[in-house]
Amino acid sequence: MTPSPTPTDFSPERAVAAISRWLAVESPTDSADGVNRMMDLVAGEAAGLNLAAEQVPGRDGFGDNLILRAGPRTGEPGILVLSHLDTVHPIGTLANDLPVRVEGDRLYGPGVYDMKGGAWLALQAFAAASRSGLARRPLTFLFSSDEETGSQSTRGLIEELGAKSAAVLVTEPGRDGGKVVTGRKGVGRFDVHVEGRPSHAGTRHADGRNAIREAARLILEIEGLTDYTRGVTTTVGTISGGTAENVVPQHCRFAVDLRVVTAADGEDYAGRILGLRASQDFRVTVTGGMNRPPYASQAGAALYAHAKALARDELGLDLGEVPLTGGGSDGNFTAALGIPTLDGLGIDGDGAHTLQEYGLISSIAPRMRLMQRLLETL
Repeated sequence: MTPSPTPTDFSPERAVAAISRWLAVESPTDSADGVNRMMDLVAGEAAGLNLAAEQVPGRDGFGDNLILRAGPRTGEPGILVLSHLDTVHPIGTLANDLPVRVEGDRLYGPGVYDMKGGAWLALQAFAAASRSGLARRPLTFLFSSDEETGSQSTRGLIEELGAKSAAVLVTEPGRDGGKVVTGRKGVGRFDVHVEGRPSHAGTRHADGRNAIREAARLILEIEGLTDYTRGVTTTVGTISGGTAENVVPQHCRFAVDLRVVTAADGEDYAGRILGLRASQDFRVTVTGGMNRPPYASQAGAALYAHAKALARDELGLDLGEVPLTGGGSDGNFTAALGIPTLDGLGIDGDGAHTLQEYGLISSIAPRMRLMQRLLETL
């Protein structure tokens, strides 16, 4: 088969200008309006690219989702591309801390690396594969709205579309110089509420039962579960409690993040956290569980080999892999269903979730080309 051409209207300047328009629309997960403005922008661009689009209303207070379709309309399993348009950066980051700017090969802006740069280049590749007519399978592209907080409202949609697919391509950012991701840890999230007994801190101190102190004991217990030899980490990331400086606090709440390599460890450690026991005169309530299953590298071994060969033969690139990373993605869900999944196909760069986030402009064209050829050859 003769390889299809790279889109003739591509240029680094055009790419920077187009991605910058996406970055100018702030879309933190907790702003459904911001996410929906982003979805509307992408839907408008998709229409200009002659792509069929379906906007799926959001649930549970989250923004909408967008599905694009292209390729041959057959009943065989297709290729699914997964991107998310929500970011971790709150409204105001653009104006105050992380303005869109270019410094040499770096394009800075909220969510450019994770993952608007990758979502944009994948959209161009998707449109190019649609125009070329070379795709062998039906093509579906899902832009989701709540990945950064665990995909609570979109997991069902991701799994539904994944179950109809022969392969899944995820546009999370490339790692360590453009390597793709072939395995991810599973993720658990838990909320812990400790209740003690309030009292006046000066006159009735002995009558009180300090919920913050009991929470501190439990936090040390949870943090002590970390086992680097097994790849298990436990992190208490946020905590709140108390009402006033002169009151023995009745309540304390904190959140726990769990990362595991295997499903068995997920079940084991989730059980330990859910089974936390309070000291006498306290009550502890734990909710939550595993929200992303582990993504084993075996799930996409053949898919990675195909991508590596394409990169070598058509782009002259040595496409490396990261066989295990601690961060989760929507690829965890499809890999856990046994569907070949390849992650980390987005823009190269660094600084995800920080105020130094950037994407490498020079990575856009080759990553776009690789995505296009994957869509045309799988």
